[in-house]
Amino acid sequence: MKVIIIGGVAGGATAAARIRRLDETAEIVMLERTGYVSYANCGLPYYVGGAIGDEDALTLQTPQSFYARYRVEVRVGHEAVSIDRAQKRVRVRDLASGREYEEEYDKLLLSPGAKPVVPAAAQTEDLRVFTLRTVEDTLALHDFVVGKRPKTAVVVGGGFIGLETAENLAERGVRVTLLQRGDHVLAPLDRDMACFLHAELRRNGVDLRLNTPFEGLRTEGRLAVRTAKGEIETDMAVIALGVAPDTALAQAAGLTLGVKGSIVTDARMRTSDPDIYAAGDAVEVRHFVTGERTLISLAGPANKQGRIAADNICGIASEYNGSQGSSVIKVFSLTAANTGVNEKTARAAGLSYEKVILSPANHATYYPRAQIMTMKVLFERDTLRILGAQIVGGAGVDKRIDVLAAAIRAGMRADDLKDLDLAYAPPYSSAKDPVNMAGYMIENIAAGRVKQCFFEDLPALRKREDVLLLDTRTRGEYARGHAEGFVNLPLDELRERLSELDRGKKIYVMCQSGLRSYLACRILAQNAFDCYNFAGGYRYYAMCCAQPEN
Repeated sequence: MKVIIIGGVAGGATAAARIRRLDETAEIVMLERTGYVSYANCGLPYYVGGAIGDEDALTLQTPQSFYARYRVEVRVGHEAVSIDRAQKRVRVRDLASGREYEEEYDKLLLSPGAKPVVPAAAQTEDLRVFTLRTVEDTLALHDFVVGKRPKTAVVVGGGFIGLETAENLAERGVRVTLLQRGDHVLAPLDRDMACFLHAELRRNGVDLRLNTPFEGLRTEGRLAVRTAKGEIETDMAVIALGVAPDTALAQAAGLTLGVKGSIVTDARMRTSDPDIYAAGDAVEVRHFVTGERTLISLAGPANKQGRIAADNICGIASEYNGSQGSSVIKVFSLTAANTGVNEKTARAAGLSYEKVILSPANHATYYPRAQIMTMKVLFERDTLRILGAQIVGGAGVDKRIDVLAAAIRAGMRADDLKDLDLAYAPPYSSAKDPVNMAGYMIENIAAGRVKQCFFEDLPALRKREDVLLLDTRTRGEYARGHAEGFVNLPLDELRERLSELDRGKKIYVMCQSGLRSYLACRILAQNAFDCYNFAGGYRYYAMCCAQPEN
């Protein structure tokens, strides 16, 4: 059996190694148009910033090492230019010499990945303007930063690559302006959770400009980035507007395409041609939570798909069960992570959902250096199916998002989170882990023991005469800052002062994190008051209010 693999990196290289482990006799040829077959794509920005100091560390395998271990013939600098499905041939161009030749195949795997989105207004040969997708891109950007020592940079786009590039340029001492078309960075997060990242970026000197669409470049003389709000002069610019599936080859071959031109496959990663498989960023997937067809460009799914395609090429029935978009990113001292769907996606999918917002510590607070994280967990109202989660904080964020991702994949109910038997020691967690706490809160909501209100409800509540807004923090906390319209009645005085409250009004209760306001709601409810707990507490409220939308 002869297998040709078009594209290396995650999907292609994984598939090649798996095929060899399953079939020692297969002839495997991998074509990669760049100069690198297997590299740490997600580590590229950190080489620019100096966190990864060795260029060789970016390369996971070379053609020589891949052949030595797996007997896979890797041809870098070779581009597949067309596929003849009827004759089962691939036409290949050697980019160094321009020579073209044909290769026959029994099975073909497409792993072309994705390409940077570069609108016409950003297309230029100017050496001060960069994208960041390949090792070659990274080396060019790194050499410019080290050699030219730019003082300023504009990063266009606030997704994963944009944020990581902005951070790493700032770590090099470059003054960074970050442009984002919408009202928050990092689309997998909701705006309220992204506000913590906005504050962190600004705290570290990044000039974050939200709601600022990119319009083009001025390259004559001093470089400038044009926006809907004016020009920004700069020493360099990085275009990080996201990626699109690189599927021109598949389209020309007549394969069925789906969302945004991605390659349609079945669960076995077979395309509309039974002898052609596909994996990675160019492939349409089923979202594990919503069931809808979508694009999720992440290394984890690409690796899994490459393995599954290899299994099926070798006659082993194996299926890909969908992606849920689990991801994590470092933004200076914060970590942001998500899995499943956010509120925007849940609404678009027509899901009836509820949410909890909490701010637990990553470990026992009496143990030194405890750090607060903010968690948002979405669940379906009727079934309590977990739909998604977002967490922003310091240490321990990655651990909790992985637990929640596993719970989604396992089909757990949201209130079952309280029963998870998670490891505990004071340096690592609390006896009631943050994931357990989310489960307790959801159980209380499902049982009707507590009702909630949210940040987005406050403008309307402030206008109502049948509402009392109550802050149950201490007088000192209240004096240092409080939400507009809230009056102070400390929790520890509440029982003795119930007679001061108007029973004809609905009472909306806030504290610092949501715990004391919950306790207050339990007191009020058992004394026949109609009360609602403000989700997230004042800390969360203040962060949402403090971040301007530009």
